[in-house]
Amino acid sequence: MNTFQELGLEEKILQAVNDLGFTEPSEVQDKTIPLLLGEEERDLVALAQTGTGKTAAFGFPMLQKIDVNSRTTQGLILSPTRELCLQITNEIKLYGKYYEGLNVTAIYGGASITDQARQVKRGAQIIVATPGRMKDMISRRLVDISKIEYAVLDEADEMLNMGFFEDITEILSHTPKDKSTWLFSATMPKEVSIIAKKFMHNPIEITVGTKNQGATNVSHEYYLVNARDRYSALKRLADANPDIFSVVFCRTKRDTQKVAENLIEDGYNAGALHGDLSQNQRDLVMKSFRNKQIQMLVATDVAARGIDVDDITHVINYQLPDEPEIYTHRSGRTGRAGKSGISMVIVSKSEVRKIKSIERIIKKQFEKKEIPDGMEICEVQLMSLADKIHNTEVNHEIDKYLTSINDLFEDTTKDELIKKFFSVEFTRFFNYYQKSKNLNASESSDAGRDYSQNSNDSRYFINVGRKDGYDWMSLKDFLKEVLELGKDDVFKVDCKESFSFFNTEKALEEKVLAFFTDFKHNGRFVNVEVSENKGGGRNRNRGGDRRRSGSGDRSRSDRRSGGGDRRRSDRRSGGGDFSNRSTRRSGESDRGGSVRNRSERRSSGDSTQSQSSDSKSNDSGSSRPRRSRR
Repeated sequence: MNTFQELGLEEKILQAVNDLGFTEPSEVQDKTIPLLLGEEERDLVALAQTGTGKTAAFGFPMLQKIDVNSRTTQGLILSPTRELCLQITNEIKLYGKYYEGLNVTAIYGGASITDQARQVKRGAQIIVATPGRMKDMISRRLVDISKIEYAVLDEADEMLNMGFFEDITEILSHTPKDKSTWLFSATMPKEVSIIAKKFMHNPIEITVGTKNQGATNVSHEYYLVNARDRYSALKRLADANPDIFSVVFCRTKRDTQKVAENLIEDGYNAGALHGDLSQNQRDLVMKSFRNKQIQMLVATDVAARGIDVDDITHVINYQLPDEPEIYTHRSGRTGRAGKSGISMVIVSKSEVRKIKSIERIIKKQFEKKEIPDGMEICEVQLMSLADKIHNTEVNHEIDKYLTSINDLFEDTTKDELIKKFFSVEFTRFFNYYQKSKNLNASESSDAGRDYSQNSNDSRYFINVGRKDGYDWMSLKDFLKEVLELGKDDVFKVDCKESFSFFNTEKALEEKVLAFFTDFKHNGRFVNVEVSENKGGGRNRNRGGDRRRSGSGDRSRSDRRSGGGDRRRSDRRSGGGDFSNRSTRRSGESDRGGSVRNRSERRSSGDSTQSQSSDSKSNDSGSSRPRRSRR
């Protein structure tokens, strides 16, 4: 490994490098800088993971080669996001702070285009830009890149994933053909290969590590849970790591905002970063994150491309990305600057197969781990507090209060005092987690689920089935739609010939029963009752008292009279797309009579509760105490 002096850098850059505390170049810098500083101008494709020092790899040579005495724009750097654009701009300014007259200008959306045009007009030797705003300024003739000598495409794979191919093509069409083009990317999908062939001339390719491979100092773990327990699992992972400083990845802006809001409400130091935030909001969030006022930054993949923080301990994949290659970028947020990091993935059973695809791409194995139980978390939190207290420096301003404190605890033994002191924090976690359920799911089928009396699930009977044109999936969609539930709130759907079963969390039972009181679909009553069939057996000979509905205090004789006869006549006259139920009635009488003896349900449409969210599912059924955890 060469030193920075041996790479051929000028004294002004070496002085800035020394000020920044860099001691030796990274592998990508060691390989690229000598090539780019050579007398022969060459195009370059460099494949290296996020956090390996790519900005300096192209920033140092560009600074050394441009003429700072000229006001002409000589270097153009394109990046996918506003945050990354600003980050690169700031770093280039730091590297070139000893070059008098250097002007590095950032061009990005969400800020005044007039102010940016004014800065360019003053003479910007280097422009760092996002493709959309750059294309806009070119069309308005606010910027001239016809004389640039160097073009850099940073995070090229991500720019193409974001749909910037046409924008990049148009921007580069305004640049000289004899310029040098340097392409830097973490992965090499076919789109990057296409743009390299189209705009570059015999480029040298440098690969640090293996193509598309994950960072070497990041360990990869996955946790298997039921989909509706995903948010509870996230909270437990945070509680099990008291000093966590993490980025939590979600697929959509909506999920990102929702998870961040839920974490804040539950007392975590969290924030959201996504494309719907204004530039000012994004800057405030990133400032809080860099200052560690935010310990859990919930972000989309696009917004996270501007995150350049070296001390991130964990990356948590709340949801896996749609493209396995994106996982490489996510995990690259941790384990930067030579430090180790952990990439965690929360998956449901249907997503386990994606883990294998990612393993093939990053060429690393995932370790399956268990979500810690409540008592483990209590122990971790207790010992973390003890460690902080042990390492706390004594503030001697407290000395003047010691007499009063000693008088207060005069009759308290040392052990009692320690117990009281630590119980303040320990009791909060103990009360929250003492009745918490096991969140770990088995990779086997749903038959292994616990449907005992202590289960947090409710199972229901519904009087529609395959005869009515349903299968398990369409029935699940119907229930989600009419009940306004999330995709994971209805589960264990078992569709039979003329009736079906389904499950929800027990907390939703009242809402489900209230909604289906006197509920008609296409003129026919749809009846839902709580069933004692927990999904494990096939015994249909349950007594009539095995199901209950919202009107549980009505007698069986009441049910048999009046409403029941009226209901049957209503059903016969209705029908719509449902089949006639008279044959079903006679054919299913052996199930104990409870099908015939439906309770007459009273109208309670207004009692339908507001939509429930799986992201706010609670371990213990009670609200988590709000507090400042950190």
